[in-house]
Amino acid sequence: MNRMSTVPFAVLSVIALAVTGGQCLDNGLGLKPQMGWNSWNHFHCGINEQLIKDTADRMVSTGLLAAGYVYLNLDDCWAKTRDNTTHVVAPDPVAFPSGMKALGDYVHSKGLKFGVYSDSGSKTCAGRPGSLGYEDIDAKTYAEWVSRRP
Repeated sequence: MNRMSTVPFAVLSVIALAVTGGQCLDNGLGLKPQMGWNSWNHFHCGINEQLIKDTADRMVSTGLLAAGYVYLNLDDCWAKTRDNTTHVVAPDPVAFPSGMKALGDYVHSKGLKFGVYSDSGSKTCAGRPGSLGYEDIDAKTYAEWVSRRP
């Protein structure tokens, strides 16, 4: 795109702001970006329950939680299989011996929000079970694991 084609867009943007007064919803949302930690960038498939617990502890002790880093997201490689009867995805029992619900409860006990990765295909990028054909089951299962209980 050349510089001349961006001028009309810039002018229209300024006019739109002037007409609307630059108004935004005053609902408290979007005041800062979503901030947190994701296991993939450093650990790839080298993750386990203790690493995630240690990460949660350090997010609190180093002040990251207080600074607004509220998400602890578990990326690919936590899943191992899918139950043949219930079709519920199961975590790697060696890496996550207490299970995902217990891990989610631990993360929540630290005041953090817990997220898990899945894939819309039949397999994740690392070849683990994906959600294709199991979207409803997975959504309900993940909600049980990551939702904060009152």
